[in-house]
Amino acid sequence: MTAHDPLTGPLTSPLTREQLAARVAADIAPGSYVNLGIGLPTLVGDHLPPGSGVTLHTENGMLGMGPAPAPEDVDPELVNAGKVPVTELPGASYFHQADSFAMMRGGHIDVCVLGAFQVSAGGDLANWSTGAPDAIPAVGGAMDLAVGARRTVVMMTLLAKDGAPKLVEECTLPLTGVGCVSRVYADRAVIDVGPGRDAHGRAVVVERFGVGHAELEDLLGLTLGGEG
Repeated sequence: MTAHDPLTGPLTSPLTREQLAARVAADIAPGSYVNLGIGLPTLVGDHLPPGSGVTLHTENGMLGMGPAPAPEDVDPELVNAGKVPVTELPGASYFHQADSFAMMRGGHIDVCVLGAFQVSAGGDLANWSTGAPDAIPAVGGAMDLAVGARRTVVMMTLLAKDGAPKLVEECTLPLTGVGCVSRVYADRAVIDVGPGRDAHGRAVVVERFGVGHAELEDLLGLTLGGEG
C-alpha cells in the first residue's frame, strides 16, 4: 500500500531520516524494552511519544535513555554505545557492560533496531563489515542483539551510495546473523522478510513511499509479495 501522511496525503517521495524514525517508533509497542543500534536507529528515540512506557537500553550499560539533549545540556559522560550524547529519564539506571550483554543474550530485550549494509529476503543480516580489505570491523554488540532480542528489525536506506540495493536475495557481505530480521524499514518502503515472507518465499511489501510496486521490484531486482 502507498503510505499517507495525515496532513499532506499520499507520500510521494522517499521518507526523510526523521520521517523514517517516526515510522519505526510508531510500531514499537508501549512498555517495550528497546535497543537502538548505532547510526540511523538512534533517531527513533526522539520520536517515542511521552507516556509510551518504552525503555531504551544501550549496551554500554544504561536503561532509561531519553531523547537527544539540547546543545547546552550535553553531558560528555552520558552517551550511548555510539558515543552520541543522550539524556536520562526519571528512573534511569546504570550497570556494568557485562550485565548489559547478559540482558541482550538472555532474551530480555523486546525489540532491537539495527542498521545494515545488506539484508536478505530470508532475514539474514550483514551490518558489521563491508568486506573491503581496508574496512574496519565494527561488530560491537550487533551479533548479540540480532539473535538475543525477541524481535530484530532493520532501519536503513534501500539503496547504498553507489545505487546498489541493500535488500537482496542473498547477502554477499560477512553475516552478523542468520534469519534474524523480520522487517526492514527503509526510506522507500517497509518490507517484511524472514518469517514474514509469503507462501512463495517472497519478501512482502507492507508500505511504499513515493514509489510503485513494479518500480520497487526493479530497484531491488527482486520479485516482491504484497499489494502490486
